[in-house]
Parts: sequence; C-alpha cells; structure tokens
Amino acid sequence: MMKGYIVHQQQQEVLEENMSNLTCASGEASVSSAAGGTNYSQQYFSNPPAEAQRVKRKRNQPGNPDPDAEVIALSPKTLMATNRFVCEICNKGFQRDQNLQLHRRGHNLPWKLKQRTSKEVRKKVYVCPEVSCVHHDPSRALGDLTGIKKHFYRKHGEKKWKCDKCSKRYAVQSDWKAHSKTCGTKEYRCDCGTLFS
Repeated sequence: MMKGYIVHQQQQEVLEENMSNLTCASGEASVSSAAGGTNYSQQYFSNPPAEAQRVKRKRNQPGNPDPDAEVIALSPKTLMATNRFVCEICNKGFQRDQNLQLHRRGHNLPWKLKQRTSKEVRKKVYVCPEVSCVHHDPSRALGDLTGIKKHFYRKHGEKKWKCDKCSKRYAVQSDWKAHSKTCGTKEYRCDCGTLFS
C-alpha cells in the first residue's frame, strides 16, 4: 500500500513538472488537486508578466531626429532646384549625381558611382531653411531629403497645382494628383446609406 502511494506521488510530481514546462496562450499553466483526482486547467486569458513582454524599439517620429545625426542646412534655391546635375553632351538634367553618372555611360564618357564605405555611415537630417519654421531648429529636423523638400514646398512654396473641379491648390504635384483622383466622386457608402468621398 505504501509502495503504491509512493509511486502515485512520484507520478504526480512528474505530471506537475511536465505541466509547468508546458506553455499555453498566456504562458502560464495552473495545477489544482481535487478530492476525486487531479484537475488541470489552463488560464488562457490572463496577461503575461510585464518582463515577459518584449519591448518594441520605437522609430524616431518626424521632427524628432537621432541626436547623433549630422544636421544639414540647404538653401531654398538648392531645395527647389530640379535637375541640378546636367549632362555636358545633351544638356539633360538629373536630380541626383548618381543618375547623371549612369546617364554618362550612354555617351561613353568617364563615370564613377559613389561606393558606400564599410565604415558606419552617419545618419543625416535636414533643417528647413525658413527661419520661422519649427523644422528650422536642428532638434526638429526631418530625416530625409525628399521629406524636407516636400515639407518646404507644402508649407513655404508656391501652390501652382490647381484642381479643376474644386479650385483647391497644391504645392506638390503628387498631392494634387491624389486629390484629383477622388475629388467630386462619392465612392464610399456606409451601411446607413450615407455617401462619402
């Protein structure tokens, strides 16, 4: 009788150890004993401990740059210039030097692409040239050249793109194109019957 009790006790310990090694949806398993036998229940809806939750690294929000980044201030003329890099053979202009170098290959001219160095490349951030702008402050610089160009056009540039339907004006052509696609159309219908553009 005693031997049977010891075997049952050992089986109980092995079973409890196995249950503690199991993982469920919440990462926990609980064991409870009842008079008529063993009842195992899992808690599926409890929250895991705070230390078990993985901490996600947040990316820098626009206007909150990496403090170690190199701050670059461009003039309004440089920002608004299109096709700054011009081919000396055909006078075709390009926005980037890399594109001009690739174009020069077609004329059988000497060309050289900038190679990324194996050293860690320092991040660049760009400040707005408009002194009164919040993004003129280096601590609120924007993270890429396209972003600062679009910002400068939208906030400080001439709004030369006009919608034919509603006369709304835009400084960035892509904004105007996106608006033009949906302006005046009522495409979205709610379940209640209301139409939204």
